[in-house]
Amino acid sequence: MVLTEHHYSRNFIQNLITNGQVIVNNKTISSANLLLKNNDEINIIIKNDKDNTLKATAIDFEIVYEDNEILVINKPNNLVVHPGAGNWDNTLVNGLLFQSKIENIEENNLRPGIVHRIDKQTTGLLLVAKNKISHHILAEQLQKHEIKRIYIALVHGTIKGRSGTIKAPIARSNNNRLKMMVNEQNSKKATTHFTVIERFKDYTLVQCQLETGRTHQIRVHFEWIEHPIVNDPLYSKFKLENANIGQYLHAKVITFTHPTTKKVMTFECNLPDFFENKLQLLRKESVK
Repeated sequence: MVLTEHHYSRNFIQNLITNGQVIVNNKTISSANLLLKNNDEINIIIKNDKDNTLKATAIDFEIVYEDNEILVINKPNNLVVHPGAGNWDNTLVNGLLFQSKIENIEENNLRPGIVHRIDKQTTGLLLVAKNKISHHILAEQLQKHEIKRIYIALVHGTIKGRSGTIKAPIARSNNNRLKMMVNEQNSKKATTHFTVIERFKDYTLVQCQLETGRTHQIRVHFEWIEHPIVNDPLYSKFKLENANIGQYLHAKVITFTHPTTKKVMTFECNLPDFFENKLQLLRKESVK
Protein backbone atom coordinates (compact mmCIF):
# COMPACT_ATOMS: atom_id res chain seq x y z
CA MET A 1 0.00 0.00 0.00
CA VAL A 2 1.29 3.47 -0.87
CA LEU A 3 -0.21 6.83 0.10
CA THR A 4 0.18 8.19 -3.44
CA GLU A 5 -2.57 5.80 -4.55
CA HIS A 6 -5.02 7.97 -2.65
CA HIS A 7 -5.20 10.94 -5.07
CA TYR A 8 -2.19 12.81 -3.65
CA SER A 9 1.03 13.50 -5.55
CA ARG A 10 4.32 12.00 -4.36
CA ASN A 11 5.73 15.50 -3.70
CA PHE A 12 2.68 16.48 -1.66
CA ILE A 13 2.87 13.35 0.51
CA GLN A 14 6.62 13.79 1.02
CA ASN A 15 6.04 17.39 2.13
CA LEU A 16 3.38 16.25 4.62
CA ILE A 17 5.75 13.63 6.04
CA THR A 18 8.57 16.17 6.33
CA ASN A 19 6.26 18.54 8.20
CA GLY A 20 5.07 15.81 10.58
CA GLN A 21 1.54 15.68 9.15
CA VAL A 22 1.35 11.91 8.53
CA ILE A 23 0.59 9.71 11.55
CA VAL A 24 0.67 5.90 11.46
CA ASN A 25 -0.68 3.99 14.45
CA ASN A 26 -0.63 7.15 16.59
CA LYS A 27 3.04 7.82 15.76
CA THR A 28 4.30 10.64 13.55
CA ILE A 29 6.45 9.16 10.79
CA SER A 30 9.64 10.78 9.48
CA SER A 31 10.41 8.62 6.45
CA ALA A 32 8.51 7.84 3.25
CA ASN A 33 10.14 4.40 3.27
CA LEU A 34 7.94 3.03 6.05
CA LEU A 35 6.24 -0.19 4.91
CA LEU A 36 2.53 -0.10 5.68
CA LYS A 37 0.70 -3.24 6.79
CA ASN A 38 -2.92 -4.33 6.67
CA ASN A 39 -5.02 -2.66 9.39
CA ASP A 40 -2.47 0.14 9.97
CA GLU A 41 -4.28 3.30 11.05
CA ILE A 42 -3.17 6.27 8.95
CA ASN A 43 -4.06 9.87 9.70
CA ILE A 44 -3.10 12.69 7.34
CA ILE A 45 -3.35 16.21 8.72
CA ILE A 46 -4.34 18.66 5.99
CA LYS A 47 -4.39 22.30 6.95
CA ASN A 48 -7.38 24.24 5.68
CA ASP A 49 -5.89 27.65 5.07
CA LYS A 50 -3.19 27.71 2.41
CA ASP A 51 -2.00 24.18 1.77
CA ASN A 52 -3.40 23.95 -1.75
CA THR A 53 -3.02 27.57 -2.86
CA LEU A 54 0.22 29.15 -4.00
CA LYS A 55 0.25 32.93 -3.91
CA ALA A 56 2.18 34.97 -6.47
CA THR A 57 4.43 37.39 -4.57
CA ALA A 58 6.99 39.96 -5.70
CA ILE A 59 10.36 38.52 -4.62
CA ASP A 60 13.81 39.86 -5.52
CA PHE A 61 16.29 37.35 -6.99
CA GLU A 62 18.84 37.19 -9.80
CA ILE A 63 18.20 35.18 -12.96
CA VAL A 64 21.56 33.94 -14.28
CA TYR A 65 20.11 32.22 -17.35
CA GLU A 66 16.68 31.76 -18.91
CA ASP A 67 15.18 30.19 -22.03
CA ASN A 68 11.82 28.59 -22.87
CA GLU A 69 12.54 25.48 -20.80
CA ILE A 70 14.70 26.35 -17.80
CA LEU A 71 15.91 29.01 -15.39
CA VAL A 72 19.14 29.19 -13.44
CA ILE A 73 18.73 31.32 -10.32
CA ASN A 74 21.38 32.84 -8.07
CA LYS A 75 19.46 32.50 -4.81
CA PRO A 76 20.15 35.21 -2.25
CA ASN A 77 20.52 34.62 1.47
CA ASN A 78 17.43 34.23 3.65
CA LEU A 79 15.15 33.16 0.80
CA VAL A 80 13.24 29.89 1.22
CA VAL A 81 12.96 27.91 -2.02
CA HIS A 82 9.38 26.63 -1.77
CA PRO A 83 6.33 27.10 0.51
CA GLY A 84 6.06 25.03 3.66
CA ALA A 85 5.03 25.19 7.27
CA GLY A 86 5.35 28.75 8.56
CA ASN A 87 6.14 30.32 5.18
CA TRP A 88 3.55 30.09 2.43
CA ASP A 89 3.92 33.39 0.58
CA ASN A 90 7.50 34.66 0.63
CA THR A 91 9.49 32.00 -1.19
CA LEU A 92 11.31 31.67 -4.49
CA VAL A 93 8.36 29.70 -5.91
CA ASN A 94 5.98 32.55 -5.06
CA GLY A 95 8.34 34.95 -6.82
CA LEU A 96 8.59 32.73 -9.90
CA LEU A 97 4.79 32.55 -10.11
CA PHE A 98 4.57 36.35 -9.76
CA GLN A 99 6.88 36.76 -12.76
CA SER A 100 5.03 34.02 -14.69
CA LYS A 101 8.28 32.09 -15.02
CA ILE A 102 6.89 28.63 -14.24
CA GLU A 103 3.70 26.66 -14.74
CA ASN A 104 1.77 25.77 -11.58
CA ILE A 105 0.44 22.64 -13.22
CA GLU A 106 -0.01 20.00 -10.53
CA GLU A 107 -2.65 20.20 -7.82
CA ASN A 108 -1.23 20.10 -4.29
CA ASN A 109 2.33 20.55 -5.61
CA LEU A 110 4.11 23.10 -3.43
CA ARG A 111 7.33 22.89 -5.46
CA PRO A 112 6.36 23.59 -9.10
CA GLY A 113 9.45 23.82 -11.27
CA ILE A 114 11.89 23.08 -8.46
CA VAL A 115 14.39 20.44 -9.58
CA HIS A 116 16.51 20.56 -6.41
CA ARG A 117 16.61 22.84 -3.38
CA ILE A 118 19.11 24.64 -1.21
CA ASP A 119 18.58 25.85 2.34
CA LYS A 120 17.20 29.25 3.28
CA GLN A 121 20.59 30.58 4.37
CA THR A 122 22.60 28.84 1.66
CA THR A 123 23.30 31.08 -1.32
CA GLY A 124 23.98 30.31 -4.96
CA LEU A 125 22.84 28.45 -8.03
CA LEU A 126 19.50 26.69 -8.33
CA LEU A 127 18.07 24.97 -11.42
CA VAL A 128 14.37 25.49 -12.17
CA ALA A 129 12.21 23.90 -14.89
CA LYS A 130 9.57 26.08 -16.56
CA ASN A 131 7.24 23.23 -17.53
CA LYS A 132 6.33 19.68 -16.58
CA ILE A 133 8.25 17.93 -19.37
CA SER A 134 11.51 19.73 -18.63
CA HIS A 135 11.03 19.11 -14.94
CA HIS A 136 10.61 15.38 -15.51
CA ILE A 137 13.80 15.18 -17.61
CA LEU A 138 15.89 17.20 -15.16
CA ALA A 139 14.52 15.33 -12.14
CA GLU A 140 15.59 12.10 -13.81
CA GLN A 141 19.10 13.52 -14.33
CA LEU A 142 19.20 14.44 -10.65
CA GLN A 143 18.10 10.94 -9.61
CA LYS A 144 20.85 9.42 -11.76
CA HIS A 145 23.43 11.81 -10.23
CA GLU A 146 24.03 13.41 -13.64
CA ILE A 147 23.63 16.96 -12.36
CA LYS A 148 26.93 18.10 -10.89
CA ARG A 149 26.94 20.66 -8.07
CA ILE A 150 29.96 22.29 -6.47
CA TYR A 151 29.73 24.21 -3.20
CA ILE A 152 32.15 26.43 -1.31
CA ALA A 153 32.11 26.19 2.49
CA LEU A 154 34.06 27.75 5.32
CA VAL A 155 34.44 25.30 8.20
CA HIS A 156 35.84 25.40 11.70
CA GLY A 157 39.26 23.91 12.38
CA THR A 158 42.18 22.96 10.18
CA ILE A 159 41.55 20.05 7.84
CA LYS A 160 44.73 18.08 7.16
CA GLY A 161 45.38 16.74 3.70
CA ARG A 162 44.35 18.11 0.34
CA SER A 163 41.09 16.26 -0.21
CA GLY A 164 38.74 13.66 1.17
CA THR A 165 35.40 11.88 0.87
CA ILE A 166 32.72 11.78 3.54
CA LYS A 167 30.54 8.72 3.09
CA ALA A 168 27.92 8.48 5.83
CA PRO A 169 24.16 7.75 5.65
CA ILE A 170 21.79 10.53 6.67
CA ALA A 171 18.42 10.32 8.43
CA ARG A 172 16.16 12.74 10.24
CA SER A 173 17.23 13.42 13.82
CA ASN A 174 15.46 11.43 16.52
CA ASN A 175 15.42 14.44 18.85
CA ASN A 176 14.88 17.45 16.60
CA ARG A 177 12.71 17.30 13.48
CA LEU A 178 14.45 20.36 12.05
CA LYS A 179 17.76 18.52 11.97
CA MET A 180 19.26 15.62 10.07
CA MET A 181 21.94 13.30 11.42
CA VAL A 182 24.34 10.53 10.43
CA ASN A 183 22.53 7.33 11.30
CA GLU A 184 22.52 3.79 9.92
CA GLN A 185 18.81 3.26 10.63
CA ASN A 186 16.03 4.57 8.35
CA SER A 187 18.70 6.50 6.44
CA LYS A 188 19.75 7.21 2.88
CA LYS A 189 23.23 6.86 1.47
CA ALA A 190 25.11 10.14 1.28
CA THR A 191 28.52 10.95 -0.18
CA THR A 192 30.35 14.30 -0.20
CA HIS A 193 33.72 14.82 -1.88
CA PHE A 194 35.79 17.81 -0.79
CA THR A 195 39.05 19.59 -1.64
CA VAL A 196 40.86 22.08 0.57
CA ILE A 197 41.14 25.48 -1.12
CA GLU A 198 42.72 27.59 1.60
CA ARG A 199 43.66 27.32 5.26
CA PHE A 200 43.47 30.02 7.91
CA LYS A 201 44.07 30.03 11.64
CA ASP A 202 41.26 27.85 13.04
CA TYR A 203 39.37 27.74 9.72
CA THR A 204 39.48 25.90 6.38
CA LEU A 205 37.91 26.89 3.07
CA VAL A 206 36.75 23.83 1.14
CA GLN A 207 35.18 23.00 -2.19
CA CYS A 208 32.52 20.29 -1.99
CA GLN A 209 31.00 18.15 -4.71
CA LEU A 210 27.82 16.23 -3.97
CA GLU A 211 27.49 12.68 -5.20
CA THR A 212 24.08 12.52 -3.53
CA GLY A 213 21.73 15.32 -2.53
CA ARG A 214 20.32 14.68 0.94
CA THR A 215 18.72 17.36 3.08
CA HIS A 216 21.44 19.43 4.81
CA GLN A 217 24.02 16.96 3.48
CA ILE A 218 27.14 19.15 3.54
CA ARG A 219 26.19 20.70 6.87
CA VAL A 220 25.56 17.29 8.47
CA HIS A 221 28.68 15.66 7.03
CA PHE A 222 31.06 18.38 8.19
CA GLU A 223 29.51 18.42 11.65
CA TRP A 224 30.03 14.65 11.73
CA ILE A 225 33.79 14.97 11.02
CA GLU A 226 33.93 17.72 13.69
CA HIS A 227 34.49 20.58 11.25
CA PRO A 228 31.05 22.26 11.27
CA ILE A 229 30.35 25.07 8.84
CA VAL A 230 31.06 28.49 10.30
CA ASN A 231 27.98 30.33 11.60
CA ASP A 232 25.67 27.35 11.06
CA PRO A 233 22.73 28.02 13.40
CA LEU A 234 21.61 24.39 13.42
CA TYR A 235 24.72 22.23 13.34
CA SER A 236 27.61 24.25 14.76
CA LYS A 237 28.44 24.18 18.47
CA PHE A 238 30.56 27.30 18.08
CA LYS A 239 29.23 30.76 18.90
CA LEU A 240 27.34 32.33 16.00
CA GLU A 241 28.93 35.37 14.41
CA ASN A 242 25.77 36.70 12.79
CA ALA A 243 22.43 34.89 12.91
CA ASN A 244 21.11 37.01 10.03
CA ILE A 245 23.43 35.50 7.43
CA GLY A 246 23.54 31.88 8.53
CA GLN A 247 26.11 29.30 7.45
CA TYR A 248 28.98 30.14 5.11
CA LEU A 249 27.87 27.79 2.35
CA HIS A 250 27.52 28.77 -1.31
CA ALA A 251 26.35 26.77 -4.34
CA LYS A 252 29.00 28.01 -6.78
CA VAL A 253 28.82 25.74 -9.86
CA ILE A 254 26.13 23.64 -11.50
CA THR A 255 26.47 21.43 -14.60
CA PHE A 256 23.60 19.62 -16.34
CA THR A 257 22.31 18.58 -19.75
CA HIS A 258 19.67 20.86 -21.23
CA PRO A 259 16.31 18.99 -21.38
CA THR A 260 15.64 19.77 -25.05
CA THR A 261 18.88 20.82 -26.77
CA LYS A 262 20.85 18.08 -24.92
CA LYS A 263 23.72 20.54 -24.63
CA VAL A 264 25.85 20.23 -21.50
CA MET A 265 25.63 23.55 -19.66
CA THR A 266 27.75 24.88 -16.79
CA PHE A 267 27.07 27.98 -14.73
CA GLU A 268 29.16 29.61 -12.00
CA CYS A 269 28.49 32.51 -9.64
CA ASN A 270 30.69 34.48 -7.28
CA LEU A 271 30.53 34.29 -3.51
CA PRO A 272 28.12 36.80 -1.93
CA ASP A 273 29.71 39.92 -0.47
CA PHE A 274 29.37 38.84 3.18
CA PHE A 275 31.23 35.58 2.41
CA GLU A 276 33.98 37.29 0.42
CA ASN A 277 34.39 39.93 3.13
CA LYS A 278 34.83 37.19 5.74
CA LEU A 279 37.60 35.58 3.68
CA GLN A 280 39.37 38.91 3.19
CA LEU A 281 39.31 39.45 6.96
CA LEU A 282 40.73 35.98 7.62
CA ARG A 283 43.52 36.56 5.09
CA LYS A 284 44.49 39.81 6.81
CA GLU A 285 44.52 38.09 10.21
CA SER A 286 46.69 35.29 8.82
CA VAL A 287 49.33 37.80 7.69
CA LYS A 288 49.74 39.26 11.20
